[in-house]
Amino acid sequence: MRIFREGCLIAEQKILKEILVNIAPRETRIAALEDGQLMELRVEREERVVGSLYKGVVENVLPGMDAAFVDIGLERNAFLYVGDILHDGDEGDTPGANLKRSELKKRKINELIRSGQEIIVQVIKGPRGTKGARVSTRITLPGRFVVLMPDGNHLGVSRKIEDRAERDRLKEIGQRLHPPGYGLIIRTESEGKTEKELQQDIQFLKESWEAISKKIASTPAPALVHTDDSLLYRMLRDVFSVDVDKLVIDDPEEYERVHEVIAHLSPRLKSHVHLYDKQEPIFEHYKIEKEMERLLRRKVWLKSGGYLTIDETEAFTAIDINTGKFTGKTSLADTILKTNLEAIDEVCRQLRLRDMGGIIVIDFIDMTRASDNRQVMQALQRTLKRDRARFRIGKISSLGLVELTRKRTGESLPESLSITCPLCHGRGRLPSPETVSLWLEHELAGRARKDNVEAYLIEAHPQVTEHMVGEDGENVELLEHSLRKALFIRARHDLNIEDYHITGGSIDAFKRQYLPYRRAQVLEAKIVPSAIDEEEKVGWVDGYLIQWEEEAPLGPVSKVVIGEVRRSYAFAEPIPVKPLHKAEVL
Repeated sequence: MRIFREGCLIAEQKILKEILVNIAPRETRIAALEDGQLMELRVEREERVVGSLYKGVVENVLPGMDAAFVDIGLERNAFLYVGDILHDGDEGDTPGANLKRSELKKRKINELIRSGQEIIVQVIKGPRGTKGARVSTRITLPGRFVVLMPDGNHLGVSRKIEDRAERDRLKEIGQRLHPPGYGLIIRTESEGKTEKELQQDIQFLKESWEAISKKIASTPAPALVHTDDSLLYRMLRDVFSVDVDKLVIDDPEEYERVHEVIAHLSPRLKSHVHLYDKQEPIFEHYKIEKEMERLLRRKVWLKSGGYLTIDETEAFTAIDINTGKFTGKTSLADTILKTNLEAIDEVCRQLRLRDMGGIIVIDFIDMTRASDNRQVMQALQRTLKRDRARFRIGKISSLGLVELTRKRTGESLPESLSITCPLCHGRGRLPSPETVSLWLEHELAGRARKDNVEAYLIEAHPQVTEHMVGEDGENVELLEHSLRKALFIRARHDLNIEDYHITGGSIDAFKRQYLPYRRAQVLEAKIVPSAIDEEEKVGWVDGYLIQWEEEAPLGPVSKVVIGEVRRSYAFAEPIPVKPLHKAEVL
C-alpha cells in the first residue's frame, strides 16, 4: 500500500498478512486477514472434488451441445466440453494442450470420444445446484513451484512474474529440467528459487503420476483414482509464502505436520508458523465468528452509511451500490463518487470473502462526469489485482453497470454454508399479504360455485386476514355479497404468509365456535401496526380483528369495549386508563 502526501510518494506501507487455521473433527476453516481485516474464508467439511482424478465411463455424447456426460461415480454425471478434451493424437510440436480455444471448438465431439469409452478426467469445477461437476481430460498436477501435465510438451512461465530477467532465467532452467512427454508450467512461487528446488518439485510430481498411473490400470471404472490435497495443504502449497507474516494453527498435531511439510517445501518459513493455545477459540479471539454471520446477509453496510446489496442467482451475481444514510458535504456528484470509490474496496473484499464467481454485474450509482467514471474504473482494476483468482473486466456502461467474470471452481461460500429455503426453494422472495388475499378470493370464488355450504371459515396469516377484511370491513362485505356466502375470517399467527386454510360449514356452527363476542363486552386486545396503513393500528383478540370507531389505543395491549360485532371483525373503543389519586398511590 503506497502512501502519498501532497502528491509525493513518501512511504510504502506493507500489508500485515495473517492466516488462521481452525481444526475441528468435522470441519476445517481457514481465514486470511490483511491488516486485521478478514479478506478470505474457506471451509472444508467433506472430501474435496475439484482437482481430483477419476476413471470414468462416457454415458452419452451430445453432438448438438459439443459435449458429453461422463459417469465418474458421483451423484450426477459430469459434464465434458469438447474444448476440454485432449485428443490422443495431440502430440509433437502442437499438442492439444497448446491449441487455442477457438481451434478446440472447431472439433466434433463424436470424433473424439464415444459412448461406453473409459477415460481419465480431472474435475475443474465442482457440482453446483442441479449441475454436475465439469471435467477435463487435460490432467494437471500442481506442486509448490511447478505444474506438471502428463500429456504434451508445453513449457510456460507464470505471467505474474513480470521481471524479464527472472522470466528468462526460469525459462532456461525449465528447458534443462523439462521431462520428455510432460508439459511444464513454472509457477509464481518459483521466483528466486534455485534449479535444485525446482528439480525436486518436478521429481516428486513425476513419482506421484507414476503411482497414479498404476492405480488407474488396476481400478475398474467409474472410480476415484486420486484425491487432491486437503484444504490446509492446498493453502500451504498455493498461498503460504514469504509475504505471509504469520500462520496460526489451533491444533497441536496439525501444527507438527505443517512444520514437517514446510521443512520440505520452504524451510525459511518455519518461523512464521505458530501454535494457538489460548482458552478462547481462535476464531472468537480474532472476531471471525461475527464476520461469518454477516456473510449470509444480503445487505453489506459501508462505513460512510452507504451499503451494498448482493443477490446471487444461477446465471450471475448482481451487486447494487446505494448511498443509504450518506448525504455528503459538498455536492451530489462528489457524494456519489465518494460512495462508489468506498464501495469498490468492499465489493472486491466480498468477491474474495464469499468466493463469488462466474458473471458478476456491479451497479454503480450513476455518475455524470466522465472523469469520475475513469477514476472509478481505475480504482476497480487496481483493487482487483490483489485477488488471486483470475478475472476479466468490461467497461462501465451508460447506466453505470460494470460486467466482470471471476474464476471460481465450486460453490460460493454462502452457498456452501446454507441450504435452499424449503418454503420459497431459493427464490428469495415471498408473495405479499395482499397477493395472498387475492389468491384466497379466487379460490373461494371457485369453491363457492361447487360447494353446497352456507359459510366458510378462512384461517390465514394476520396480515393476509387484514387485507381480506379491508378498512371498515369493506373488502369482506363485497366478497360475501359476490359469493352469497357468510365468511368467518380468522388470523393464525403460526401460519406463513403464503399458507391458509378454507373450511366449509353452517353459519350457526361457525357462530357458536368462532363468534363468542357481544356488544358492550370488554376484551383485552393486542395492538399492532396495520398491514394496510403502517400509520394506523389494529387490534387482535384470539385471531379476531378489531378496528376502531374513533382513536386507536396507544399501548401494545389495551382493554377495549366492543361496539358493532361482525362475523370477521368488530368495531371497538379503547377504555381510557383511569389516573390514580395520591391516596390510592399511598
